[in-house]
Amino acid sequence: MHARNPFEKALEWLLFQSRWLMAPVYVGLVISLGMLLYAFVGEIVEAVPHVPGMKTEEVLLTVLSLIDLSLGLNLVLIVVFSGYENFVSKIDTGGSEDRPDWMGTLDFSGMKMKLIGSIVAISAISLLRAFMTLIEGDKTIDDNHLRWMVILHVTFLASGVLFALMDWIASLTEKNEHAGHGG
Repeated sequence: MHARNPFEKALEWLLFQSRWLMAPVYVGLVISLGMLLYAFVGEIVEAVPHVPGMKTEEVLLTVLSLIDLSLGLNLVLIVVFSGYENFVSKIDTGGSEDRPDWMGTLDFSGMKMKLIGSIVAISAISLLRAFMTLIEGDKTIDDNHLRWMVILHVTFLASGVLFALMDWIASLTEKNEHAGHGG
């Protein structure tokens, strides 16, 4: 190991401590959880009084909107927990049995896959909601708008598959490197 000069030590300390600049970002995302929760509750409060007069398709559309918001909430929570633990500091839950199993084990690659999976699911639900709206008959969706929704969904889906493929190739490369070094 080489002797490190004081400047190098100070620079490395500063770089390592700079990770705390991300902490306000995660606090902001927690605030966004509150915003999404507000929207979720708003959807329920608005829909519940109308349920007796709603058609089945309208109820399904409302439920799909709630699922969509739920996936968004889960997505933000995953980013907050795994991002903070991967880039800032480990979260001490005091040995709580409620700590999610994936917390602390989800690396950047796993977080990326969960993110793209959630985005694909949100996109699929939005697309399903658009098709359900078409079924209602009295509402119309612009063909161009629907076409772009399908194109975006296929793009998200293809991106997810490509991310998974890249991670798989990287894991094979990593295994081969470890095997080549006797480890």
